[in-house]
Amino acid sequence: MKYFLIVLCLYPQIVFANSELLKTELDTVWVVVAASLVFFMQAGFALLESGMSRSKNAVNVVMKNYMDVCIGSIIFWLVGYGIMFGDNITGYFGTTHFFPQDHSNIEYSFLFFQTMFAATAVTIASGAMAERTRYHAYLLGALLVSGFIYPVYGSWVWGSYYNGQGWLAELGFIDFAGSTVVHSIGGWVALAGIIVLGPRLGKFSNAGVPREIPGHNLTLVALGGLILWLGWFGFNGGSTVSADTSIGLIVLNTHLSAAAGATGAIIMLLIIRMPVLLTQSVNGSIGGLVGITAGCATMDPLYAILTGFIAGMVVVIGSRLLEMLKLDDVVGAVSVHGFAGVWGTIAAGLFLKDNMFNMSQVVVQLIGVAAGFLWAFPVALIMYFIIDKVIGLRASSLDEQRGLDFSEHYEIAYPEFQTGLVHKGKE
Repeated sequence: MKYFLIVLCLYPQIVFANSELLKTELDTVWVVVAASLVFFMQAGFALLESGMSRSKNAVNVVMKNYMDVCIGSIIFWLVGYGIMFGDNITGYFGTTHFFPQDHSNIEYSFLFFQTMFAATAVTIASGAMAERTRYHAYLLGALLVSGFIYPVYGSWVWGSYYNGQGWLAELGFIDFAGSTVVHSIGGWVALAGIIVLGPRLGKFSNAGVPREIPGHNLTLVALGGLILWLGWFGFNGGSTVSADTSIGLIVLNTHLSAAAGATGAIIMLLIIRMPVLLTQSVNGSIGGLVGITAGCATMDPLYAILTGFIAGMVVVIGSRLLEMLKLDDVVGAVSVHGFAGVWGTIAAGLFLKDNMFNMSQVVVQLIGVAAGFLWAFPVALIMYFIIDKVIGLRASSLDEQRGLDFSEHYEIAYPEFQTGLVHKGKE
């Protein structure tokens, strides 16, 4: 310590220069580690969505999750990043930094982190549209979401990395890590997809009564939920884009909200006298994670618990509402990401630390969530409608009955138990 003080007195410029360099290096390491955790969430989505689907569609669900992150990452690098984070003079979209090259190392770290966010937004629709969507039609939609729908709204909220600022950011809209930017946008895309697709064969009776179509592996559902929970510590904690002490509160709030979300879902199931299902419990915890994402850096822990608890209830109520409207969401993506994302974004304004229940802030939050819906939902609805008319979005009834694993990929997940498909051939 004595020698450090001597060096500090004699050569302060050396000490402070090294300190700044060390801070940059630590920031870079944290952002890359956090981005890697967010990437690991893709495994969580794949396991959860596959487990909630029937065995005859397991390969198809995993393939969609695997490839949408691949093509989504490339498209986001080509055009999405520039639209979202390039110079945003108008407040509506960026106009520079397309196919970024020759950037600083810290910029590359930020690009890597944001690419993982884009991949998360894109893959949300996959589970909702499972078991009846043609594979290549789905990937075309994923390309357009990652390159256009997601980054345009993202530019309104976060588009100030270089020059300019998004119009929602100028209003003071709070969405720290993306309850609306990532999750509600993905949820509204999923809603548009299931409307254009229609329900799975046999999901609703002629009288409109919903039938239960259980997933094939609830162990995968639970494992996928836990992986998502782990990845969310990087999702929210990494949104500091720096290695500072605020991360502690952020990840604590994230964890508490997830735990409260599962609790809220169970209590709501008991209130409405429904079975306490594993699937709804897992979705409740994910709803809590989605809900706290907007306000995880600006809430006290007590309000993070309240946010997650209500989000879990919203997930259960939202799932029931969709069934009443005869909308078939295989994994509950619309209620988990869309509805819980809306609640969480509003809660970020309600429970803002040192400025609680400020109605002016709440109005700004409502404007932000309304803008997200009015942008993403109609654009995605038009996109899927055009895809359906041009190349066909929905698989044929025969392929749906036999399963998309074999009809779309010529593979099956469990060959020992699906021998009939192997020997019948595709036609």
